[in-house]
Amino acid sequence: MLIRAYQAPDELAVVTLWQACELTRPWNDPRKDIARKLQVRPDLFLIGEVQGQVIASAMFGFDGHRGWVNYLAVAPDHQRQGHAKAMMAHGETLLLASGCPKINLQVRASNTSVLAFYQSLGYQDEPVASMGKRLIPDH
Repeated sequence: MLIRAYQAPDELAVVTLWQACELTRPWNDPRKDIARKLQVRPDLFLIGEVQGQVIASAMFGFDGHRGWVNYLAVAPDHQRQGHAKAMMAHGETLLLASGCPKINLQVRASNTSVLAFYQSLGYQDEPVASMGKRLIPDH
């Protein structure tokens, strides 16, 4: 798998990937999420491709205090082949090079297989409450 930065022609393939991986939600417009990411550290929006086909994505971010990962996705027919692990390792390397001391992520508590995946990479459940407030509605 080749890991590279997102490019504008990737949009449809990325949105389709996110839908196939059930990452989209009615209250989040994926195209708006892509446009927002491209305004801040677009170099941390990673694409994984095999034979020219987008099969993986991950949006990494760093605010100067903590790193984050969102939209880690691997196409269902390419899962369990080490692609997600490779995407995470690449993103972690980029964050470390930026001086990022710690990376956080959020996983729906019901998604036990994904929780197990992150635990296998050394991530630990932390006793915190995740809170959010929508400032700009997508719809």
